[in-house]
Amino acid sequence: MAKILFVLTGASYWTLRDGHRHPTGYWAEEFVAPYTVFTKDGHQVTVASPGGVVPVVDTMSLRPSMVGGEDNALALEAAIEAADELRHPVPLDEVDLDDFDAVYYPGGHGPMEDLAVDADSGRLLREALDSGKPLGIVCHAPAAILATRDDNGDTPFAGYRVAGFSNEEEAGVGFADRAKWLLEDELKKLPTDYSRGPAWEPYTVVDRTLYTGQNPASSGPLAEEILKVLT
Repeated sequence: MAKILFVLTGASYWTLRDGHRHPTGYWAEEFVAPYTVFTKDGHQVTVASPGGVVPVVDTMSLRPSMVGGEDNALALEAAIEAADELRHPVPLDEVDLDDFDAVYYPGGHGPMEDLAVDADSGRLLREALDSGKPLGIVCHAPAAILATRDDNGDTPFAGYRVAGFSNEEEAGVGFADRAKWLLEDELKKLPTDYSRGPAWEPYTVVDRTLYTGQNPASSGPLAEEILKVLT
């Protein structure tokens, strides 16, 4: 049995360019699909968040229109309700990477608000990359990579092949013109070797021990890729 750390946003809103606080959190499918993959295979999940805040699910990610119907929405709600780990998160600054075999970051717009500038998350990501343990990051969660930069703007993720939520997809949900910055643009500036697939379709990239996915549909396939290397 492997022990897998899920690092979730503690943010309940995302501050837009005009100062509006848009309600958000983590994206349901991006937690539920990997959680289900890992726990069904007998692995143990621990949730961590900045300050140990109980993560909030983005209600948009539970809308039937967003998840393919009422049955899927109800299934996501049931899975979240049953995941007791969500109610007892570990404070991120207390996490010891030695206690875990893999690390996974689900997205939602929340990471754009907090994990993108969280020093504890940045430290953990640098340690995870250096450790050789599988590190999965999906959709908007690659925003957390921005917090790995040092005072000179350098990051150990520079040059890695990565995927993440695309500008086209951000436009599709109506935020491309309202956001302070766009994830695809910032990943390219780091610089990483960013790539993407068709909008809304599963697309994952594996570069050494780094596993990244473009969007919610990529979260399940990403977990399956990580599962292959877990012992």
